[in-house]
Amino acid sequence: MTAGRVAIVEDDRELLDQIRWALKGKFDVSTADDAAAGLALVADDPDVFLIDLRLPPSREPREGLDLLRGIRERRPDVAVVVMTGEKERSFALKAVELGAYDFFRKPVDPAELVLILGRAVERRRLVAENRVLRDEVSSLHPFGTIVGTSAPMRALFRSIEKVAPSDATVLITGESGTGKELVAQSLHRASPRASAAFIAVNSSALPETLAESELFGHEKGAFTGAISSRPGKFELAHRGTLFLDEAATLSPSVQAKLLRVLESRQFERVGGNRTISVDIRLLVATNEDLEKRVAAGTFREDLFYRLNTVTLRIPPLRERTGDIPLLVDYFRDKWGRHHGRPSRRFSPGALEAFAGHPWPGNVRELAHLVEMLTLMVEGEEISRDDLPRSFASAAGPVPLPEAIAGESLPAAVARFEKELLSRAIARASGVKARAARDLGLDANQMKYLCRKYGL
Repeated sequence: MTAGRVAIVEDDRELLDQIRWALKGKFDVSTADDAAAGLALVADDPDVFLIDLRLPPSREPREGLDLLRGIRERRPDVAVVVMTGEKERSFALKAVELGAYDFFRKPVDPAELVLILGRAVERRRLVAENRVLRDEVSSLHPFGTIVGTSAPMRALFRSIEKVAPSDATVLITGESGTGKELVAQSLHRASPRASAAFIAVNSSALPETLAESELFGHEKGAFTGAISSRPGKFELAHRGTLFLDEAATLSPSVQAKLLRVLESRQFERVGGNRTISVDIRLLVATNEDLEKRVAAGTFREDLFYRLNTVTLRIPPLRERTGDIPLLVDYFRDKWGRHHGRPSRRFSPGALEAFAGHPWPGNVRELAHLVEMLTLMVEGEEISRDDLPRSFASAAGPVPLPEAIAGESLPAAVARFEKELLSRAIARASGVKARAARDLGLDANQMKYLCRKYGL
């Protein structure tokens, strides 16, 4: 079975035969010898185009660049790799700016060519898999910026699909930076309330003296500075969704009032005596262990059970390192468009360092890092040397996992095995076939282990 379909546009017959020989048995190949015929190959839906920049009739680089534009317009998801002459670096960079996945200079190195094309094919499949997965999860609205194809993320998507159409209160747990508000937005958009308001509140940012007013509103004169009546977040979310982030920081008095609202869907504004009824769906998020808070007496037990109807846990980034190449691609393209910068490649060494990083700030940390690199790095490739000092030791040998009290030998071995696999996949830029070769595994062994560990 071949790795994918490659369309080659090259008029040099000798070079074309050389490339065909290098790809024989590895890819299904179709060919064309000029730009017009090459553009027609789009209809065959190849995984990747390999094009020379100097094509008939003019044999000027603009022929290849125009072909690249045409391919990107018709199939923006197809990867394009360009071939350039030894002294045509500026045209290669222009091709990357126009959306080429990669380039290499002639003469052709067969091993390098196979590696680049393999990475391009795998990347297209990963992107397509992620798109299909999100489309399948909700017919009402795609999940937008939630990116991931790992087993933990697949499980999360399935849970969102199940609970979104209901009015059940959902407790979203996860470390800081994992994307709790994105999950809340996805639940709202895939619900019958999607056309109504989504109101997000950061509970930790509410001053204790004003928290009740912010949530439930106040009447004129209720306190110093209340010069007019004002609705609270609950009223603003009527018939929609209210998202309370960092719920563990709510004061005892607000917890008590929140419990009453959940039970009766009614409340009074601060300083008022008129009962207000609301129809809302409540989503709550926290990065703390609410059960420990209950045991410590800082969070109401009855409120905890009200909030804990359905719990969705977002895995930290270190538990889904197989998603890092996808996330890097997503943020690279996002920040490139936002800041008007060309899209740059991340070297295998940089991705290897990412796989070994603990990511205490999770996806938010990765997003900010990719933005910084987009702005600061001038070369066409972002390498390990461009990364902050905290990544300097990330590429060292995989350390044996430290013993955990009560952990069995099989559990310790499994943790080490998963870490070894994750790093090998990152080092191979997400190409699992290459990672398998690096680890001395055959295809079936690799598939089994990736399924086992959700990679």
